[in-house]
Amino acid sequence: MTRKTYLVTGGLGFIGRAVVAELSAAGHAVRVVDSLVEQVHGDARPTLSDDVEVIEADLRDAQAVRAALAGVDGVFHLAAEVGVGQSMYEIARYVGGNDLATAVLLEALIEQPVGRVVVASSMSVYGEGRYRTSEGAIVDDARRDAAAVKAGRYDPMRGNARLEPVATDETKPVDLASIYALTKFQQERAVMIACPAYGIEAVALRLFNVFGPGQALSNPYTGVLANFASRYLAGEAPTIFEDGEQKRDFVHVGDVARAFRLAMEAPEANGEVINIGSGRAYTVNDVARLLGEAMGAEVAPEILGRARTGDIRHCFADIGKAREILGFSPRTTLEDGIPALVEWVRSQKAEDRGAEMRRQLEARGLVT
Repeated sequence: MTRKTYLVTGGLGFIGRAVVAELSAAGHAVRVVDSLVEQVHGDARPTLSDDVEVIEADLRDAQAVRAALAGVDGVFHLAAEVGVGQSMYEIARYVGGNDLATAVLLEALIEQPVGRVVVASSMSVYGEGRYRTSEGAIVDDARRDAAAVKAGRYDPMRGNARLEPVATDETKPVDLASIYALTKFQQERAVMIACPAYGIEAVALRLFNVFGPGQALSNPYTGVLANFASRYLAGEAPTIFEDGEQKRDFVHVGDVARAFRLAMEAPEANGEVINIGSGRAYTVNDVARLLGEAMGAEVAPEILGRARTGDIRHCFADIGKAREILGFSPRTTLEDGIPALVEWVRSQKAEDRGAEMRRQLEARGLVT
């Protein structure tokens, strides 16, 4: 194997640190650029191995980006503001942190090209996932009626018939339901358009719900497992929007890190957009139950019966393309990964900000 030097943007984040560890274990040199957003990191600075170079800078700082690209063979672009609900009212923050930052990176790559860029996209770009009618017809444009959702009828319908959710593959058209989704799609497309124009290979990975040790427990806009864990840790009931029967795909961070490495290495991946998930569907109620049992929680989740603007009902991954092109196969199921997550959670001190997140959304009319 040829040792290479890779840049990981957002490399001090939850997924970024796992990607750095994966690349280092494979014998590569790694450089990180990260702005250490307070909402994610608080006062703590995550530690990496001593041989990883860290540049603390905002990706919108063109001079810092040019320095970070010096001598680099490839880029993993993970830096992004993350949070569907928050993106609906901190719009400038999300557009700047996600889209403008990506533009600055791409302009720097014109003068300092690399072999390949792998960008982290998101399952949120699909909006609702794929559905099937009772007659077996595939539905790619399902949307929920706002009045029906407000009345507690959460599932997409065709006429009077409920649609059945099925696995979503990459051929499903994009349907952007939040500002966060919009910015992630812009990141994806900007990379996939600009890089080939300058002879740089490009791959986009659409990540589903990533979980595992190391996720920011005090950030209420992070993943549902981290949110629930921080509530259970504080002896508080996790809050579940709608009725908890919405389905998601949960993929372990170690599997995601391996997928990023494979996306950089696989020749056939160039120019491709690829789902990275577990290929399994779990309801949010399933997640709360599994985590609560593992943590010995004495409180039951609070089912709110209310919906957040920008949320979708069901979306879980078809990962056939990742299997075929990357040779990717998930190794850690949600059930298998929860014990290590719980062990890590018990070693942490977390400030529960879930109630504040809910107040922020309600104050702006983003919870119905």
